[in-house]
Amino acid sequence: MAKDLTNSNVDRQNILNNPYALEAIKDQIKLPVFIFEGKAIFFKEQVADFFEVTSRTIDNYLTKHNEELTANGYEVLRGKRLQSLRIHIKNNDVNETDFVSTKVTQLGIFDFKSFLNLAMLMVESERARVLRQLILDIVIDTINARTGGGTKYINQRDEDFLYSWFQEENYRQKFTDALRDYVDMGNFKYATYTDKIYTSIFREKAKEYRTILKLKEKDKVRETLYSEVLDLVSSYEYGFADVLKQESEKKGRKLSYHEVDELYREFESQALWKPLIEKARTLMASRDLAFRDALHQKLAGYISPLPAEEFERFLGEKSMELADRLEEAKDVLKRLKDRE
Repeated sequence: MAKDLTNSNVDRQNILNNPYALEAIKDQIKLPVFIFEGKAIFFKEQVADFFEVTSRTIDNYLTKHNEELTANGYEVLRGKRLQSLRIHIKNNDVNETDFVSTKVTQLGIFDFKSFLNLAMLMVESERARVLRQLILDIVIDTINARTGGGTKYINQRDEDFLYSWFQEENYRQKFTDALRDYVDMGNFKYATYTDKIYTSIFREKAKEYRTILKLKEKDKVRETLYSEVLDLVSSYEYGFADVLKQESEKKGRKLSYHEVDELYREFESQALWKPLIEKARTLMASRDLAFRDALHQKLAGYISPLPAEEFERFLGEKSMELADRLEEAKDVLKRLKDRE
């Protein structure tokens, strides 16, 4: 999916919050930097020169996007910190005295993150356009490199996935058993009520979800779901299985599809689901856009930038492939199975 960074705050922030992508970008563009207070900084005049625009153009972006740029590292030095910068420049024999003369009472500086942020916003500069494309390429390469070449199963790199996946299989069995024992319908009832659950939680039937993630026929939907979504699916399945059991035993017979549909409408409308659904939709829509470049159009209103912790969770050293987790968790799985 083509991204226009100049128009999407979410896409910009997902890049700027990804420490692995930032490090790779820094390594590749290799800009000359001045270190102050332990980090690389750029003066406005240097930034204007790099992007081949005027200082006034930079000022316009600082005015229009001040909140975003400031949140990502741009700051204005005054007083003691400005004096400290002057001393640091003098002691290191840096030729930037025109920017920080004694007549200057405040000075704006960009760090690397806010410099990239500006590059993602600026439409007047051809160099900024080229840099944006390079940034997008590096981000894709970084994610693919850390996930072994693909993101279809990036959800399985989460250390919480394995337990949720294993437990969900048990709850799924109880749900299908309840449909078998208490609902008077043909075998299409399994797909029908599974789709109802998916639609309740993330507004998509299984077929729609498969299309968005470009899953192949052999791919299983649940093996691509995040642990929080799996947990909510499990809660729906286990809870509705109990509803079916109680109602069928109360009536002393299997239930018609009319009765089951009415029971489900009452079940999904319970207030307790709302905060859990809101969280699941936000995580699923936001993660899939950032990691899988997959847009859930029906969940577009739930998309938000991922915090840095999310990139660590799915791309960091603690994350690992499902096969490795299974190998480590054999004893745990055996104990859980024995408790059934």
